[in-house]
Order: sequence, then C-alpha cells, then structure tokens
Amino acid sequence: MKTWLVVGLGNPGSKYAQHRHNIGFAVVEELAKRAKVAFNRKRLSPFDAAQTPLDEAGIGASSNAFEKVALIRPHTYMNESGRAVAKAVKQFGVKPEMIVIIHDELDIDFAKLRLKFGGGDNGHNGLKSIRASLGTGDFYRVRFGIGRPPGRQEPQQFVLRPFSALERKSLDVEVIRAADAVEALLTQGLERAQNLFNS
Repeated sequence: MKTWLVVGLGNPGSKYAQHRHNIGFAVVEELAKRAKVAFNRKRLSPFDAAQTPLDEAGIGASSNAFEKVALIRPHTYMNESGRAVAKAVKQFGVKPEMIVIIHDELDIDFAKLRLKFGGGDNGHNGLKSIRASLGTGDFYRVRFGIGRPPGRQEPQQFVLRPFSALERKSLDVEVIRAADAVEALLTQGLERAQNLFNS
C-alpha cells in the first residue's frame, strides 16, 4: 500500500505558532484533527508524524483504504526543512511524486490557494532546503497566500509576524479550506483539485 507524505512547513515552538510562516503546521494539524489521529515523535527524530488511511472519501478510519497518509511537522527550522523531509522520505519509503508540501506564499493574496506540481522555490527557504535535500523539485505544493508585506517592511520580518486582526477573523475557515484542497489533491488528482481550489 502506497504512502503519501503530507508536510506542513513552519518553525517549531510556541514562539512561532501564530506566525504567517507557520500556516503549513496549521493545515496539517487540521488534517490530523479531522482524521482523529495524534502526532507522535520518535526519539531524536527531526519531525513528528500522524498516520491515517486514505480512501475515496478522504482521510480517516476506513475499511476501504487504498493508500496511507503520513502527516509531518518538521522540528527543524524552516531553512533546514529538507533534513526532516529527507528523513521522513527514508522512513516511510516515499518517492518525491508522493510528497505534498504545504507552505506560505508571499506572491499570492491572503488565503488564496494555488496547487501545483514541481517548479522552483520562489525564494522560499523551506522549499529551497527540500529541493536541495531531495535533489529534485518534483513534488506537489499547496501554496497558501499570505500577501506581500505593507510599506517597506522586509519579507523576512513579515513572515515571522502574526496574521493581522482582520485576517484572523477568517483564518480558521481558510485553514479548513486548505485542508479540503489537500484531501481533494490526494483523492481526485491535481487537475480536479486545481479546478476546485486554485484562485
């Protein structure tokens, strides 16, 4: 039975929990919540994982499962995400084309989603690290828009700040929608998921 690796990018620790850069964590945590599975971490592992079956209806308990999903939260910092992903790939025996990376995207307006396969890293340090560790960029990406920083604020500062009060009003709903997009990608394929969720 094949296994999907669904990785939410972010920085570990409560200090970073509400930051824009950690939206990937929020989405994989929503997926774990709906599948009713808990994250566990092996001693000295650079990530924690929650595993769930997958069938045509999505993730969660199923007697008709045809694949499995490992939900991953790296315990490395963003710019070292590749180390955690490479370790997870080895542990679960996953090929790059069975990897989904969920990450923040500066060049997309807040809460807009773009799903794609392959491509560059567009200046995202997490993607850059993953591409370097895997030796390829041929994996799926679920890009969650956070918009560009206002005024002259540096992008590096912007991503390490909480969402605005206005953004937080709809954030929970948008995280759920992003999790829906991941499930659609896994169960219906990229083209169908793009038609449903790309904006």
